[in-house]
Amino acid sequence: MRCQVARLTARLAFLPLAIAAPGFLGAPAFAQDLTGTLAKIKSSGAITLGYRESSVPFSYYDNNQKVIGYAMDLCYRIVDAVKADLKMDKLDVKLNPVTSATRIPLIANGTVDLECGSTTNNAEREKQVAFTITHFVTANTFVAKKSANLKTVDDLKGKTIVSTAGTTNIKQITEINAQRHLNLNIIAANDHAEAFLMVETGRAAAFVMDDILLYSLVATSKSPGDYAISSDALSVEPYGIMLRRDDPAFKKVVDAEMIATYKSGAINAIYNKWFLGPIPPKGINLNVPMSAAFKKVIANPTDTGDPAWYKGN
Repeated sequence: MRCQVARLTARLAFLPLAIAAPGFLGAPAFAQDLTGTLAKIKSSGAITLGYRESSVPFSYYDNNQKVIGYAMDLCYRIVDAVKADLKMDKLDVKLNPVTSATRIPLIANGTVDLECGSTTNNAEREKQVAFTITHFVTANTFVAKKSANLKTVDDLKGKTIVSTAGTTNIKQITEINAQRHLNLNIIAANDHAEAFLMVETGRAAAFVMDDILLYSLVATSKSPGDYAISSDALSVEPYGIMLRRDDPAFKKVVDAEMIATYKSGAINAIYNKWFLGPIPPKGINLNVPMSAAFKKVIANPTDTGDPAWYKGN
C-alpha cells in the first residue's frame, strides 16, 4: 500500500511539470533569443535612421523639409525587412540628422541604427562600424569655377580649398598636400552645402568631395554653367549604409534585403528615379548612368571597402 501511495505521489508531483512542459516548449523563445540591434528594435518598437541634410540625391531635405533620397529609399526597404523578420505589426521609424563628423559616433553609441547617406566604406571605418552591401561607387574629385581654370590637383597649389569635416576626402587632400608640398590652405566645412557655398562666394578656390555629390551641388546651384568638376580623381569611393559592428544577426537581415533588392531588379527603378530622372526640389535631372563598378556590385553583391575590388573587371 505504501508503495502504491509513493508511486501515486511521485506521479502527482511530476504532473504539473508534465503539463507545464508542453506550454513551456511551445512558448516562443524568440524575444529571449534576440540580441543587439534586433533586440533593441523589438523592445522599443522603433528603428532610428540617420540622415544627411544636403547629400543630394542620397539623403536630403525637399522643399517641405521632408527627408528623401536614394539611400533613404533603400533604408525604408530594410525597415520593412526588419519589421517582417521580427514579426511586428507596427514599427515606428525615427529620423535623426547626422553630419560627417557625428555619423560614426551616433552609430557606435546606439543612437542611430542605420545611417542612410553617402558614407565611404573603408578599412579604417570598419574598425568602428559595419557596412551593408555597397549601394554606390564614386570617385574623389574637386569642383571649382570655370573661370579659375583649375583642372588638376597640382593646379590647386598655394590656394585655399575646402572639404567637409569628418570625410575621407579631407583626409586624402591633407595627405596629398603634404606629399606634393602644395602649400594648400585647407578649410573644414560643417556640411557639403556650406563647403560649396564657400566656392560660390569666392572664399575657397575648390571643394574636394565625391564626384556624384559635386554633380548634385552644381546641378542644383544658381548658375550650374559657372562650375567645372575635375577629371583628376584622387580615389575610388564605395558607399555603404552603416550599422553597428559585431551584430551579425542584424547585419544578416540588412544584407539579405539589399541582396534581394539587387537580385530582383528592384534596384534599377530606384536608381533611375534618383540619377536618371527629375528629382526634388527643382526637378533637375543629374543624368548619371549606372557605372560599370556598380553594375559589378549588383551582379556580385559585396560589402568590401577595398577600392581595388571596384576597379577590376
